[in-house]
Amino acid sequence: MDMEKLSEEFANGWRAAKKDNHVDGETSDGYHTFNELYNYRMLYNAALFNEWGGPWPVYDVHKSKKHHDGTIPFDDPKWFIVVAELPTGQISNHYKIEEAWDLFYDVPERELPNVYDGHTPEVAAQRLLDYLKERYNGRAYLS
Repeated sequence: MDMEKLSEEFANGWRAAKKDNHVDGETSDGYHTFNELYNYRMLYNAALFNEWGGPWPVYDVHKSKKHHDGTIPFDDPKWFIVVAELPTGQISNHYKIEEAWDLFYDVPERELPNVYDGHTPEVAAQRLLDYLKERYNGRAYLS
């Protein structure tokens, strides 16, 4: 399935859920629920960050129970942040400690993470795509 068609189907599913005024973790795009997609993202993120920050660190990767300014994520001590500094820029995600802390087993813990550079999810996604293009010499299928 091409990305354009998949995006259109997701948007249609989102509009239908929004019309019903009921969007939660079980809301689906017709293939996966938000809960399933969040879980996949968490597992992919942990696998990759463990590789990057493991015994032979490739990049500056770390986790913290605080933000760079000392605040607690979402004002809730049940959350943490993971950060990676790639050649293409900083990327980060937040997860619940009880669900994910131990999944990031090779990611060193810091009292405070690096200073947040203001990236949005869209910017982080572009940085990952740029990383892939740069790392793999811009192969044609990476558009």
